[in-house]
Amino acid sequence: MSIFDLTVTDSNGKTYPMSEYKGKTMLIVNTATKCGLSDQFESLENLYTTYKDQGLVVLGFPSDQFAQELANAKEAEQACRMSYGVTFPMHDIIKVNGKEAHPLFKYLTEHSKGFLGSSIKWNFTKFLVDSEGHVTGRYSPKDKPESFESDIQNMLAK
Repeated sequence: MSIFDLTVTDSNGKTYPMSEYKGKTMLIVNTATKCGLSDQFESLENLYTTYKDQGLVVLGFPSDQFAQELANAKEAEQACRMSYGVTFPMHDIIKVNGKEAHPLFKYLTEHSKGFLGSSIKWNFTKFLVDSEGHVTGRYSPKDKPESFESDIQNMLAK
């Protein structure tokens, strides 16, 4: 099984295959608009606008698993767009841990290890996935997106 075999649902309720991103470098993030780390939306947006023409896509997946998200995906998306100027794709609210974890996050955690083993410690855990669908990096919630910008640049240069 590949990450490209999975499907996700955007904030408008449209389900689509991850294969839409074949050939692109993906930065996949579990987000929360009411989290103290939400200032990272600006850094994520900066990375997206800087590198999208070179093949980077940032994908935001709101999660209320840590009780820091708005009531629904549409409200979360609007907050991201209005408060932080986010233009990258936002998705439906999902769970990232446990039996009800979204298959994408099960895949990401099974193919990378974090501080708490395979589970997600907190909002704004970030996964870097290469153009062939391999998880090549996992960054903690406190890792600011600009701190691993060179990893993104290296991946885009391949």
